[in-house]
Amino acid sequence: MKISNEIKKQEAIRRLKLMRLYPPIIRDFEENDVTYYCEGQGYLYWLHNVPEWLEIVAKFQKKYSALVYLAELSHTTFGRLLNLFYVSDHKAEWQADNADLKAGYACCYVHNLDDEQCSEIGLIGFKSVTGGVKRIC
Repeated sequence: MKISNEIKKQEAIRRLKLMRLYPPIIRDFEENDVTYYCEGQGYLYWLHNVPEWLEIVAKFQKKYSALVYLAELSHTTFGRLLNLFYVSDHKAEWQADNADLKAGYACCYVHNLDDEQCSEIGLIGFKSVTGGVKRIC
């Protein structure tokens, strides 16, 4: 079933609050459709300042009929990972998604910026820090 972006946006706002993100970031997403990415110790930056990442987000959203509400950049030994937190088109899964978020886990699209073939959807661990999030596993 196709769910409107407005309904997904309301769910994304609930998730941002659940993740305890810095309130002005949530407000910016809610009022201005601004998506942020986190790096390092949860430091927040505008995603729209990195056009090639916006293209990755747009392709993912179109392919999976999803809404990305936050990204996190991790530096690993196997590449730079852009972790996209999203609301899926599968409303029946949202309750479980929110339970995972409360426990510090999220189903994300993980795009390997250095080796696209290693990109996948999967569960990651994160913690809320400095108003943003940091991937921990």
